[in-house]
Amino acid sequence: MEKVKETLSDNGIRVISERISHVKSFSLGFWVQTGSNFEGDDVSGISHFIEHMLFKGTKKRSARRIAEDIEAYGGYMNAFTSKEHTCYYGRGRAKYLRKTFDVFADMIQNPLFRDRDIANEKGVILDELRDCNDNPDDMIFDKFEEVLFAGNPLGNSILGREESITSFNNEILHRYHSGHYFPSNMLISASGNISHELLTELASKLIIPKNVQPELQIINPFEYKPEEVILQKNIEQDYCILGNVTSGNTDDKRYVKRLLSLVLGEGSASRLYQTVRERMGMTYQINSFVQSYKDLASFGIYFSTNPRQTGKVLSTISKELKKFNEKGISEKELKKAKEYMKGSMLLSLESTSNRMIKLANSYMNYKRLIPFEEVLKMIDAVTVDEVNQLSKELLDESRFSKVYIKSNSKIINTAA
Repeated sequence: MEKVKETLSDNGIRVISERISHVKSFSLGFWVQTGSNFEGDDVSGISHFIEHMLFKGTKKRSARRIAEDIEAYGGYMNAFTSKEHTCYYGRGRAKYLRKTFDVFADMIQNPLFRDRDIANEKGVILDELRDCNDNPDDMIFDKFEEVLFAGNPLGNSILGREESITSFNNEILHRYHSGHYFPSNMLISASGNISHELLTELASKLIIPKNVQPELQIINPFEYKPEEVILQKNIEQDYCILGNVTSGNTDDKRYVKRLLSLVLGEGSASRLYQTVRERMGMTYQINSFVQSYKDLASFGIYFSTNPRQTGKVLSTISKELKKFNEKGISEKELKKAKEYMKGSMLLSLESTSNRMIKLANSYMNYKRLIPFEEVLKMIDAVTVDEVNQLSKELLDESRFSKVYIKSNSKIINTAA
């Protein structure tokens, strides 16, 4: 990432770009600091709702024309909402950067929020919410973080709640949009065959400055308390996540956590996968994970299995965690995990979209671009002692929250 440039434009929006001259395309992202982490209960899900609504038309463009103005030139556009950000992104041929930028700038600043579109989208998003609740794979991760971060906005659902979604109207959407969609609360990142000077010029010309103070989220004092939640559904399998709260992206030990998780349960060579699935054949899917946010993160172990096997899987996981804490990991295991992590990162850099996202995440989390070479050094610097020391805290089962979605089957779980 030697050709990265960063500019704070005249209207207060930050522009970060990386020129890759040998490609013929670009990836462009408009990032807004809003997500479920910034919402009160009365507007739960509004960031995600607005993300949908921005594709419904402006004074200049209908919903169809927004799509056609990008796709007619072979481009692609989409968006996503996370707990901390909303991103509108697109890809296209290098010569159509100006056109793509103009479309995004228009839709982000000038949404109509028409009543009929709001009514239609309520139905769409309520269906999305119900789909999530019908799918144990999706539902359990939402529920796990709701339990883990109880009392903190990170426990909020991105999709929101049915009561708040049905209450949204033109006035509510416009008020929230005005309080979050303004230049100093936004960032533009791009990667590909692009000109940084052109990007900065477009940002200054097409993004209207606003003297607005952001509506900051209300963060209640957060004190983690382990909880156990059991939900019953008419399904064939049992689903479970057990895990712990830990520090987030700004923590110096973030790569220690990732390497610990890799050794324990990420990938087919990990301890849990080899023991629970390959050797004992008790589950099709089992993995550990670290879901990081700026200040906090969730660490968990997820699996699904036949109800007859749930107790045995839990018992086996417990034995593996005790073994991890008592005997630690070897230099050989850590070296393999480091190479896996570095290889995955390197492969991801072959995509301009991934590079665009990395640029934005680096600045949003650390207020600077962290070069890939610096990341490699931080990974290589992790020691066996650091991983083994962290495991005593992270893998402490007395601090685990547990969420189960259990089959309505009357089969009794049997422990090993």
